[in-house]
Amino acid sequence: MRGIPMLCMALLATLTAGAQQFSRADTLRGSITPQRAWWDVTSYDLHVQVNPDDSTFSGFNTITYQVLKTDSVMQIDLQVPMVIDSVVQDKKSLTVIRDGNAWFIKMVSLQAKDKSKKITVYYSGKPRKALKAPWDGGVVWAKDEKGRPWIATACQGLGASIWWPNKDTQSDEPEDMTISVTVPADLTDVSNGRLKKTIDNPDGTKTFVWYVGSPINNYDVAVNVGNYIEMKDTWHGEGGKLDLGFWVLDYNEDKAREHFKVVKPMLKCFEYWFGKYPFYKDSYKLIEAPFLGMEHQSGVAYGNKYLMGYSGRDLSGTGWGLKWDFLIIHESGHEWFGNSITSKDLADMWIHESFTNYSETLFTECQYGHKAAEEYVQGIRKNILNDVPIIPPYGVNAEGSGDMYYKGANMLHNIRQIMEDDEAFRQLLRGLNKTFYHQTVTTQEIEQYMSQVVGMNLSKVFDQYLRHTTIPTLEYRFNGQQIQYRWVSDVKDFNMPVKVKLSDNGFKLIYPGTLWRSSNITLSNLKNFEVDKNFYINSKQVK
Repeated sequence: MRGIPMLCMALLATLTAGAQQFSRADTLRGSITPQRAWWDVTSYDLHVQVNPDDSTFSGFNTITYQVLKTDSVMQIDLQVPMVIDSVVQDKKSLTVIRDGNAWFIKMVSLQAKDKSKKITVYYSGKPRKALKAPWDGGVVWAKDEKGRPWIATACQGLGASIWWPNKDTQSDEPEDMTISVTVPADLTDVSNGRLKKTIDNPDGTKTFVWYVGSPINNYDVAVNVGNYIEMKDTWHGEGGKLDLGFWVLDYNEDKAREHFKVVKPMLKCFEYWFGKYPFYKDSYKLIEAPFLGMEHQSGVAYGNKYLMGYSGRDLSGTGWGLKWDFLIIHESGHEWFGNSITSKDLADMWIHESFTNYSETLFTECQYGHKAAEEYVQGIRKNILNDVPIIPPYGVNAEGSGDMYYKGANMLHNIRQIMEDDEAFRQLLRGLNKTFYHQTVTTQEIEQYMSQVVGMNLSKVFDQYLRHTTIPTLEYRFNGQQIQYRWVSDVKDFNMPVKVKLSDNGFKLIYPGTLWRSSNITLSNLKNFEVDKNFYINSKQVK
């Protein structure tokens, strides 16, 4: 009976961070509860029937798991208004107690340490409709231009449990997964991985069976239903032959064939900077979607309407962002950062978004040169709000500021400037993807790895940019032919190197602290002193 009484004792005090409050439900969703901690997912076998007529999903998920320690209560997540109809293990029906979006299952069979077990969860209901995917998650029930059903899932942040029962935490990924989706026979489902078979059912439906042979985070698991045709291609990269599949609505084939030509140069660029595409086993797919887009692993959802930029806009305001399709580049960059390297806690989503946002700069550099890339990354600063910290509280399924995109990318650009060696920076990015390949990680692990490679403790840099809302200010003053400088920042003893112009020969790294320091200056005109614009900081001359 251990576990059931603990539910009554597990009420946690409401957490407050600024104006944001966190409930018990947030804690159940965002933390590793005792009912999650004792078992490790090894595989999901998901079966779902999509019913366009009444906007319902139904099916079952067989979960294979490893017992880490003996226990008797398991937490499975499935969000309202979906319901778990029954749970079966070893041919026995199990007792289920619901607590909001968390379901607690009383195990009957012995859960012996180090043993592999299976449990099957049957479920049904009308999943939450997404009003403006991907920002508010759920299921998109749309129509294509010919009035035919066009359906897709998008659930990052909100959680995969919005439409299927699972252990809904980013910290536990299955080693592989089968996704079987049943739809009306005149429609096609495209999900993650490779299509293994299709089954024509006697009731006028068809089942598409997809297999993912790599670890996958829950929110990446996707259903895409529509009148799709597939365009096949291949590309030869660092991992050998990569199968490419472009699944688009039947009337967009010609448009897509031309527009998706960017995929091969993009893959070449990203493999140069990040290393081997992480999912050769599962292929690379672009899937046309009835919403803007999402980084669904090996099956990127694409909904940018074949426009350049972000829905036809340049997020940098420089012109460079209109030379490529933002959604293809950004969402594909997530295959390395977000899908292969996944944060354990939602609070560390900067790991996904900062690196992926910087992938836009790197693609611009690959295509248009170093100067274009610098202009692009500096241009996106206009989107930074400096409103709340990028890293919010842990354990409550909280997302930090959207500054994780533009501010995070500029923080990485700062670090690149500090290294003064683009090849070393490239090896840092490739090293991250090799060291943490197909793993879940924490901010601390990423910080420590980067500090080790750079040869400098970067913790104060990460603290300032990720955990505070302001950016550091370099104060400087002239004293004859000397310049004096110091940092004003939130972080005690902040010590980030920065490049400034001390002579007519260009920029040079200086090493300010929070106390005044001095350097000789040999500029022909002191008014020519400047801070390298590649650093995202404030600078201020004082008396």
